[in-house]
Amino acid sequence: MNQSELNDYTKEVMQISNLKHGGNVFANAKKLNLLPCEIIDASASLVPFDPPQILIDSLNAEIKNLGFRYYPDRNLCDLKEIIGKFHDINPENILPGNGASELITWAGYEASKFGISCIPSPGFVDYGRSLKCWNSNFIHCKLPKNWNNIFPQSFPLHPKGDVIWITNPHNPTGQLWGKDSLEAILKKYKLVICDEAFLSITPNGEKESLIPLTKKYNNLLVLRSLTKIFNIPGLRLGYVIGSSEKLKEWRINRDPWPLNSFAIRAGIDLLSNKEFYEEWTRQIHSWINIERKRVCKKLSNIEHLTVHSSSTNFFLIESKTSLSQNIQYLENKGILIRECTSFKFLNEKWARISLQSKENNSLLCKEIQNSFKK
Repeated sequence: MNQSELNDYTKEVMQISNLKHGGNVFANAKKLNLLPCEIIDASASLVPFDPPQILIDSLNAEIKNLGFRYYPDRNLCDLKEIIGKFHDINPENILPGNGASELITWAGYEASKFGISCIPSPGFVDYGRSLKCWNSNFIHCKLPKNWNNIFPQSFPLHPKGDVIWITNPHNPTGQLWGKDSLEAILKKYKLVICDEAFLSITPNGEKESLIPLTKKYNNLLVLRSLTKIFNIPGLRLGYVIGSSEKLKEWRINRDPWPLNSFAIRAGIDLLSNKEFYEEWTRQIHSWINIERKRVCKKLSNIEHLTVHSSSTNFFLIESKTSLSQNIQYLENKGILIRECTSFKFLNEKWARISLQSKENNSLLCKEIQNSFKK
C-alpha cells in the first residue's frame, strides 16, 4: 500500500469511526496537533468529573500487589457477588463484561434465537451491528421526533416482532421511559433487551430500572455500564442481569478472560461502598440539573435552532439547515459534538451534545453560537 492509498484508508477509517460512535478524541487530537486532554469532547456522553479517589486507590493497589501478573478469575465470582449485593440480585443471574459493547454482542446472539428484532429508532448503532454478527433479522421502528419535557414518559411503540431492544434513557433523544409502560411490553415479546447504560447518571432514573423485574420475567435482559458514571471508557466494564440459563451459555461461548484484573478490581471497589456511590450520583444529578438548564437556555437563543428536551446529560439539537459546517467549525476549535447521520431517521440537520464542566459548557455554547455567525 503506497502513501496515497494509506492516507485514503486512514481517512476512510476515521470517517467510519465518526459515523458509528462519538468519543473519537485521539484521531481529532492528532489531526489538530493537540493533546487528547485539550479536546472538549461533547460527542461522548461521559461524566466530566475527575476520577474518584477510590478508583485511583484501587488501580494503584492492583499495581502494588502485582495482581496483573496472574490470570484473572474466569468465573468473576467476587465481582458478581458485589454486583449482586448492590442490586439485591442472585450472582448467578449476573454476567460482567468487557464494557456494555461486548454484552450487546452477546445479546444479539440471544436475540438471533427468537426471530425478528425491533430496534426503536433513531437508536444506538451497536444493536444493528450486534445482530449482523449473528445474521439475525431486524427492523427499525420509528420513534416520534417531538416529545414534551415531562419525564418519565410512556414507551410509545408496540411494533410487531419477536424481540425488542430498549434504551432507557433513550440514546440519542434522552427520553426516560416509565417502568410501568416497559413492564407491559415484557408480556408482548419473546425477549426484551433493556440497555440502562445511562440510567444511573439520570436524575430520578433508578426508579424506572427493570433490574427488579428480572426476578419475575425470564425473557428480560438488562444491560448496565460503569463507563458513563465514572468516566472510565478505557477500563471497559459493564454487566448484564437476566436468566441464569441464558447467561451460562454466554459464559461458555465467550472469550476465556473477558475482563482484565484492573477492571475487576475497580468494579469491586467502586460498588462495594454504597455511601460513596450515592454521594457520587447525587453530585452528578445536581450537575445535570443545573448545567442542562443553563446550556439549553443559551442554545435556544440561536435562531433556527431547536433544542429538544432530555432527562439526562445529553440532548439533541435540530437546525433548519445542515449542521455539517458548524460541526467542522467546532472540530477546528478542538470541540467535538455528535453528528447524527448514522442514526436511522435523522440527518445532517441534527446533532447530539453531551454536557461538560461549567467552564467547558460556556465555551461550547459560545463557539456553537459563533459557528452560526460565520
